[in-house]
Amino acid sequence: MTTMTLTMHATPDGPDLDNTVVGRWHRRLSSNPTAKRSHWRTKTIYFRSVAVLVSTAPTTQLTWKSIVDAAEPHGSRSTFYEVAGAHARHPLIDDFIHDGRMDSIQLALYYRRNDAVAQLLDEAKVWSYWAHRERLLAVLSAAPRTKEAMEAEVTASLVKWAKSNPDLAAALNYAPPACVVEDLMVIWNGQLAAIRAANKLTDVVRTELAA
Repeated sequence: MTTMTLTMHATPDGPDLDNTVVGRWHRRLSSNPTAKRSHWRTKTIYFRSVAVLVSTAPTTQLTWKSIVDAAEPHGSRSTFYEVAGAHARHPLIDDFIHDGRMDSIQLALYYRRNDAVAQLLDEAKVWSYWAHRERLLAVLSAAPRTKEAMEAEVTASLVKWAKSNPDLAAALNYAPPACVVEDLMVIWNGQLAAIRAANKLTDVVRTELAA
């Protein structure tokens, strides 16, 4: 997946969506020329594997073994648990915790998973949504907008992603990609708690996929 670098700096009229926790996590891993970049490539193998499985065999229970077997060019138990589970390297949820702000801790609590496959699904949703997010940031940076108008753009972007990836979007009870929830919280600048933002966006995904 090609990664573009977009900048949407904070202004008196708008939020800084270029410097979110998820944005920094994605940029640090996907753009780093060191070993982190190699780890990101490993992550994307498993993101792609789980995305393919939920779309081609949505009724089949996902397990670490089924995901490893579907990984291309090859997967293994050791690399699976390098990218998912309690001992994974560079998990997104750790970045929320280390950020330490109340909104980030709320997001960490909301997306905390006891299951490695569920953790992988959450990160795969972020990975799958990223190209939509880049287009969203380009739209939002083009002209000042009210918070309501920015929320409408975020919602529209989420709907496009969900309709393009219905099985992945429906996984984990329609939980939205964590970056979308964080973006909406940043737009509302402390006026929207994580659980409210997540529930609102979950309802959007569920409603659109049921239509």
